[in-house]
Parts: sequence; structure tokens; C-alpha cells
Amino acid sequence: MRFLRNYKKPVKLEVLTSVFLILATVCALFMYNSPLKSTYEYIFEEIYITKNFSLHMFINDFLMAIFFLVAGLEIKHEILHGNLSSFKKASFPVIASLGGVIVPAIIFIAFNKNTPFMSGFCIPISTDIAFAVGVFLIFSKKLNPSLKIFLLSLAVVDDLMSILAIGIVYSIDINLKFLIIAFIILITLIISNKVLNIKSIFYYLIAGLCMWYFVYLSGVHCTISGVLLAIAIPSDSSSGTSTLEKLQRILVPINSLIIIPLFAFANTGISFMYNIDISSANSLVYGIVLGLCIGKPLGIMLFSFIGCSLKITEKPSNISWTAVFLVSLIAGIGFTMSIFVSEIAFIHNLTLVNIAKMSILFSACLSIISSIMAILIVDLKLKLKMKNHSAIVNKYYIS
Repeated sequence: MRFLRNYKKPVKLEVLTSVFLILATVCALFMYNSPLKSTYEYIFEEIYITKNFSLHMFINDFLMAIFFLVAGLEIKHEILHGNLSSFKKASFPVIASLGGVIVPAIIFIAFNKNTPFMSGFCIPISTDIAFAVGVFLIFSKKLNPSLKIFLLSLAVVDDLMSILAIGIVYSIDINLKFLIIAFIILITLIISNKVLNIKSIFYYLIAGLCMWYFVYLSGVHCTISGVLLAIAIPSDSSSGTSTLEKLQRILVPINSLIIIPLFAFANTGISFMYNIDISSANSLVYGIVLGLCIGKPLGIMLFSFIGCSLKITEKPSNISWTAVFLVSLIAGIGFTMSIFVSEIAFIHNLTLVNIAKMSILFSACLSIISSIMAILIVDLKLKLKMKNHSAIVNKYYIS
């Protein structure tokens, strides 16, 4: 999901993730709109891991809990040691990310107030970091390296807000008995970490599996168990590599190269030949597309500018407002998390899920195209400016 720390191979993990994500999406779209559709549906709806737990549910409910565990580990690492470890470091991306979540939600609500689609207001609030970093890496030679840190920090906070939204908004019919058992397991894990000083990865994963099971039974969306487990994972590195970092080294490649592409393959079966009247759900389409393509960049720019104007935060001196705008466009690429939210927001209405996914796919394409065009335009302007001033520069950055 992020750069694999201490990953020594020359190929960036994010590039591979982006490539696999695109291939998985294209394969799913091809199968679902061809004679192979029945095979696709059979694989994910008729194959069961256990009774009443299909392969599709295994991917969305269990494997995505691992996805959330990796996100939780990243958030924890950044809060303890990284770009969110101090108020000065964290304030600018946090405030920018707040805008990137609130404004898209407001746009969606404005279009869908008093409609059956209101439950989908969390769909346009998330950034797909695999695609976003993939776009960034394509143009990394033309962009200030500091922007990568800003983009990753923005994505970490975005992940946290999305996780909280899923846990609060989409948890129904809560069974307190099972929730209390899951909470007891969490407390036991924290005690194991802080008091008993247990560092075994195997111990935390087995206990985490039990916690996932009881969260699943409780009615709270079970993927939240991944974040709860991340809270309990030991992060002390005084005696060498911490348990948190060891677990990241194991799970990041699995998450990036297997879980994310597999999720995309299992959930982007979108029918372009589906006999549906999209006009009956225009507000849903507008809410998602405008929320992601316009709301994300607008919110990031608006909140960060207001935050700086009110002296609540301060823009890093080595990053220009033009560069912040480019990152805001890239942050508008929503895919994995948005599709995940659409699956649970409209779980009992496959037609709305299909419309939401088409809207997400369309908005992702728009955001990628607009990001690339903006970067190329700014790059061209810099070249012309340097040419007009007769500047002989071998290497330059959009900073």
C-alpha cells in the first residue's frame, strides 16, 4: 500500500500494485461483459469457503481486514515516527485531508438529500493510494520529492477517516455480547504488548483472527478488526526491528500484490450492457463523480489555504501552491476504498452498486487524465519560462 520499507529491489512496489490493479480491473470488466460472465459470477457467488461465506465475502470481509491492518500499521508508524509524529509535521496534511473528506461528502449530500442514495455519502471521500502514487511515480522526475511525502501523509489521514466512517456509518444490528468479547481480546493484546512484553507476530495474528471473528458476529463491520489489531501491535524498536516493522515487511507485499488486485478483480464486475435506467439515479452519479473529481481537489485546496490564512497551519516552504493543487488532483483518484464502500452502502441493491461502480470508474479515469494534463501543462510552462529567460538547467522540479 505504501513504499515497502527497506525494500531493496529496484522496482517500486507501488508501480507493480498499480499495474496489477489495472490488469485486474480490465480482466473483470472483460469477463463480466462477455460470455464468461456466468463463470465470473459462479467463482465469486457460488464457491463457498465455509457455509454462508462465499469467496466474494471472504475477499471483502476477511482479506480486506488484512488491507485495513496494513493501513492501520502505516497510520501507527506515521503517528509514532513519521510525518504525523508532531503537530508541525501533521497539521498541513491533516487539515488538507479534512477538506478532501468533508467537501466531497457535502457535494454528495447536496445532490442526494432526501433520496434513497444517501447511504452512499462516504463513497467519494477516499483516495486510492495505489493509483495516486502510480501517477506520481510516472512523473517523479518532474515533481519535487517533497510532494511524495505530502501525498503519502494526506493518504494516511484519508485512510484513517475512511476507516472511521465505515466503522461508524455502516455497522448495523450490533450484538453487544460479541462486541464485548472482541473488546476483551483487544485489551488482552494491549496488555500483552505493554505489560507482558510479548513480541511474537504469530501470537498477535492468531488473537487478531479471533477478534475478527467476534467483530464479524457483532454486526460492526469486521474490517475494523484490522485497525484494532494494529493498535495492539508492539512498535518498540529499542532492541532491534520492531514487531510492527516485521509485520509490515510480511504483509505489505501480500497486500499490494495479491489482496488489492484480487479485491479489484472480485468487485469491478460492472455490466455495461445492464438494462438499467441511469437517469433514475442521476443524483447518485453526480454525487460520486463531482465529489471525487471536483470535491476532493476543492476541499484540499480550500481547507489548506484557509488553515494557512488563519495561521492554524503552515505550508512547507519547499512546496508551492501550484504543487499542492497538482497533489489535490491526484488525490481525487478514488477506486479501491470507494468501490468497497459502495458494496456495503448498497448491499441489498445490486443495481445501485453497479451504477456506483460505473461512476467510480468514470471519475477515476477523469481524475487520472486531469492530473496528467495538469502536470504536463505546468511542466510546459516551466520549460517556456526557462527558455524565455535563457536558463540552462539540466534538471528541474515542479516545487
